[in-house]
Amino acid sequence: MSPSDAHARADAAAPRVLWLDTPDRPAPRPAVTTATDVDLLVVGGGFTGLWTALCALEREPGRSVLVVERDRIAEQATGRNGGFCEASLTHGEDNGRERWPDEYDELERLGLENLDAIEAAVQHYGIDCDLRRTGQLSVATRPHEVEGLAPDEDGFLDAGAVRALVDSPTYLAGRLDAEGCAMVDPARLAWGLAAAVESLGGVVAEGTSVSRLRGRGPGGAVEATTASGATIRARHVAMATNAFPGLLRRVSTRVVPVYDHVLATEPLSADQLAAVGWDSRCGVADSGNLFHYYRLTADDRILWGGYDAVYHFGKGIAPGHEQRPATHRVLAEHFYETFPQLAGVGFSHRWGGVIDTCTRFCAFFGTARRGRVAYAAGFTGLGVGASRFAAEVMLDLLAGEETPRTRLAMVREKPLPFPPEPLAWTGIQLTRWASARADATGRRNLWLRTLDRLGLGFDS
Repeated sequence: MSPSDAHARADAAAPRVLWLDTPDRPAPRPAVTTATDVDLLVVGGGFTGLWTALCALEREPGRSVLVVERDRIAEQATGRNGGFCEASLTHGEDNGRERWPDEYDELERLGLENLDAIEAAVQHYGIDCDLRRTGQLSVATRPHEVEGLAPDEDGFLDAGAVRALVDSPTYLAGRLDAEGCAMVDPARLAWGLAAAVESLGGVVAEGTSVSRLRGRGPGGAVEATTASGATIRARHVAMATNAFPGLLRRVSTRVVPVYDHVLATEPLSADQLAAVGWDSRCGVADSGNLFHYYRLTADDRILWGGYDAVYHFGKGIAPGHEQRPATHRVLAEHFYETFPQLAGVGFSHRWGGVIDTCTRFCAFFGTARRGRVAYAAGFTGLGVGASRFAAEVMLDLLAGEETPRTRLAMVREKPLPFPPEPLAWTGIQLTRWASARADATGRRNLWLRTLDRLGLGFDS
């Protein structure tokens, strides 16, 4: 297919989020409009906040828990991602082993345990979110990427073997992680978690933005003020705002918002599915620094996203950034290059969403206001699964408990902050350019090698 034809297909897609484009979306919940006192206030109604509320109620039934969401449940990153629910807490094994070699085995164990707990919660609360433990296939599409898939180790798939799983002429090799990833409808998971919180006595409020947070002295409550002027007094607060500007400077300096963009195809026919294979319905990600991720949905669409992580100067977040024709057109070109046998398939949806990225590529944690406020942020695109682990960490920190989680160096350490503008924008653009060069040549230039030595980076 010619680039111009691919561009036309992308342009024809509806500018809507696939997961949210359904009549099954719950009606908005009422906002907080009057003074309220609670045991635990959770600021942010995405995965991190919802898991925090649910786990808190499971730990201590009868605790008063309030979740406040500025927008609607699943409206932002939680409902805009690809639905890859990964076990990894460290943005992959390489990143984890490089940063925390002495505790990586424990991090891997905790990650798999966390994924099992997510699956168990979905079953226990009857959440209809199409969760399937399909695993994830990593593929090499350039010769220099093959070595990174460990050809000498068990489980390596050569070109023929990987194409027997998912058929693309671009695949040169692969490796399947059969246990460490589930596919899920992320919006339905979030809606189900919110309903589960309410079933245990928690309250979920939408359209409620917290504009101020202040302590009230030793032993006192934390007072949150909403944009409408209502006051919420809480013994403890969990901050789960992720990419969006929060109320804690120690968090905001360590996170930058990055826009990720996605296409979804029309539903594939039986013949089109057969042309691709994909009987396992595993998620797929290629091995580039600027990588694509893709998967089948419940109604046999292909969700196709990634590659072009976009940072807007000054940590810009705006609705206008969600639609980026240049990026959607590039994604369409790459889709038809990967699956030429699907030239007859068009795109139904195109959208974008903002990710909270930090320099170590995975979540960081901490407390403020003399331990009465906890936070987690910086998931860098892996928050669907890791958000539940983050919820448990925040609850441990608020309880003042030393646990196997809070003893982890990963939990105790913080990533380096991003520099102020214009250095942040300049550094990120240089890193994107260098990463694209590394994908093309297989060689990391001086800039990337320097970042590697410093343990820094930029990703989505």
